Amino acid sequence: MNRNLKYLTLSALLLASELTRAGNPERVGQAGASQLLINPYSRNSGMVGANSARVRGLEAQFLNIAGTAYTRKTEVLFNRSHWLQGTDIFINSFGLTQGVGETGTFGFGVVSINAGDIEITTEDMPEGGMGSFTPTFYNISMSYAKMFSDNIYGGINVKLISEQIPNVSAKGIALDAGLQYHTGKYDNIHIGIALKNWGPKMSYKGDGLSLQTQVNSGSGTYEMTVQNRSNGFELPALVNIGLTYDFFLTKDSAGVSKDHRLSVNGNFTSNSFTYDNYLLGVEYAWKEMLMFRGGYYFEENSLNNEARRTVFTGPAMGLTFETPFNEKKSTIGFDYSYRFTNPFSGTHNFGVRINL
Repeated sequence: MNRNLKYLTLSALLLASELTRAGNPERVGQAGASQLLINPYSRNSGMVGANSARVRGLEAQFLNIAGTAYTRKTEVLFNRSHWLQGTDIFINSFGLTQGVGETGTFGFGVVSINAGDIEITTEDMPEGGMGSFTPTFYNISMSYAKMFSDNIYGGINVKLISEQIPNVSAKGIALDAGLQYHTGKYDNIHIGIALKNWGPKMSYKGDGLSLQTQVNSGSGTYEMTVQNRSNGFELPALVNIGLTYDFFLTKDSAGVSKDHRLSVNGNFTSNSFTYDNYLLGVEYAWKEMLMFRGGYYFEENSLNNEARRTVFTGPAMGLTFETPFNEKKSTIGFDYSYRFTNPFSGTHNFGVRINL
């Protein structure tokens, strides 16, 4: 049964990859809810998200939900991102994963975006002077992942999406699904595939779309309220296909020591509404306590400042310090990452992770 399930799931994901027909730059701007494309997690972003085949814990809710199945006890995670420094945009994320039974894992995560204050303007007062408002964006994720065998991990994630300004809001739902396969003599080859942000169209609703206008009739002129309708917009669906190879740099009596690990990560992201992405990342870990990362992001024209469609110039870097703090070998980890941008002064991301 498990074998049939894993083949069926893999076939569905491969079919979804074909159906998205991604990498179409002519569709740029036709999708909404673009905050779903923002990586809020430190460890992921330090490698530009290239580690979708090996990602583990709550951070896997963003890249490949199958990776949450690695949590066998309890993991709690907090992250704060200073997005595009100089814009006063901050992203806060928190959540937990909890192992259930021998092979299952539940996950819950919240991503909140504070876009800062924006001046209120109207047709009559285009220069403002009426105060300001703050847009709010929330993504709430609820997931379940399972170890189907020692080598096969799979999961599904449901996301509730909320965007709101005064008197106008949009709400939607999206689905993620993913698989990870691990093999090799030392379980050091990792393959992952994930479908993200698949769901129905969203649209804006609320009193803010209404307009007071004058209507002329045979008996005179009177005012009436006209309700404008918002067009629906699609979600930025994508497919991640990742590959990771772990090099263990020292040996012990068993033939391999995992004290010094070097992981080389590659990921191809097939986007429905923009260029495809090619991601490369490297991570060195000493006893899984001290980790250094680097990554590079590439898409068509990303090296051409005149034609580039993204603020990111390519490179990223990050580090982690993680240490046990009790007899049960529970750990606490501190993460940091930085992504280079032009314009603005880069994106800083800070995280705290507790494994109980």
